[in-house]
Amino acid sequence: MNKKSIYLDNSAATRLDEEVLEAMKPYFFQDYAVASSEFGYSMGIKARKALANAREKLAEFISADPEELIFTSGSTESSNIAIKGALEKVTGKEKNHIITSTIEDFPVLNSFKKLKKNGYRVTYLDVDEKGFIDPEELKKAITNQTALVSIQHANQEIGTVQDIAEIGQICHEKGLLFHTDATHTFRRLPIDVEELNIDLMTFSAHTIHGPKGVGGLYIGKGTNIAKFLDGGFQEFDKRPGLVNIPGAVGFAKAAELITEQENKNLQELRDYLINRILDEVPRTTLNGDRQNRLPQNANITFHMVEGESITLHMDMRGFAVSTGSACFSNSLEASHVILGIGGDHERAHGSVRFTLSRFNNKEQIDAAIKEIKDVIEQLRKISPLNTDKKQKNNLQEVKN
Repeated sequence: MNKKSIYLDNSAATRLDEEVLEAMKPYFFQDYAVASSEFGYSMGIKARKALANAREKLAEFISADPEELIFTSGSTESSNIAIKGALEKVTGKEKNHIITSTIEDFPVLNSFKKLKKNGYRVTYLDVDEKGFIDPEELKKAITNQTALVSIQHANQEIGTVQDIAEIGQICHEKGLLFHTDATHTFRRLPIDVEELNIDLMTFSAHTIHGPKGVGGLYIGKGTNIAKFLDGGFQEFDKRPGLVNIPGAVGFAKAAELITEQENKNLQELRDYLINRILDEVPRTTLNGDRQNRLPQNANITFHMVEGESITLHMDMRGFAVSTGSACFSNSLEASHVILGIGGDHERAHGSVRFTLSRFNNKEQIDAAIKEIKDVIEQLRKISPLNTDKKQKNNLQEVKN
């Protein structure tokens, strides 16, 4: 990718903020010891204090206590520990039923897939055309054998934000554990784990201009988690191994840098992008809810065009956009999210996700829209999916 590239795939990963890097540097080159005071030297004590401060800052952003938060390698590990670790602690063979939605991200979906192979009964809740689950369907799905429900806070592709406060309340009224994947909402939307009735929550640094390879898991008081790996006693004896102290410090700094004004700016830029594309590019569909969506997310189907072709042509013009989620980049499968909201394969394959960050501006969006309009026009001229082209060719054949 050339130096002039404009990056519009910030739900896959974000650029590290320079201030985050500066905050991390001392723990690479100066206070790089293990976070412990047991060895009796000051470098370890400083590292331990840095880790404690990072944990305290992050916990404060979700109105949790520091001891309710452990550091992980990212959202995939957090979701695996939360779901599988919690279920291992559930007593009684009768609790073998778990519930999720059809449009979850892969760490949750594939965890449930593995659990199903291991004997758990799984209910996948359908979503409506905007991506919302029906709380009444959740109530109907719950049985005396249900142990855990996992519903994402917001969708990774279409940006729809679920009412997890209501979902969590339903779970708690039935005595169930509630896990939510907040990878894309942490610091983008207000989160109070008590008000939202959350027992377990996944979040990550890579979506908020923090370092890759570090994430967080909220484990509410009274929620038992089995140790996922065998090793030492780090992270309150829940996640063994040396803690990524530079990553934890960078994670906290990245979270600290995000402001309400930044999220408001992203929302305005998102709406500007959506409105212009829907107004200026014919035969387009916005995926997800117009109002209850992530401030940084716009997902649009360009009908009669392959999304892979769009991303390739946009990349050649210096713009990074994606089809579906980052996990789909090496797959030719249609997006399970677009199919889940009722789209057909043509719509799923023609969907493009634009996700924004503080490093984007209106001039970049104007430039991207200019190119996307031209790309779509050119691709539709040669697309076998173009019904207008087919009709024109049929008329030509009749004339001949």
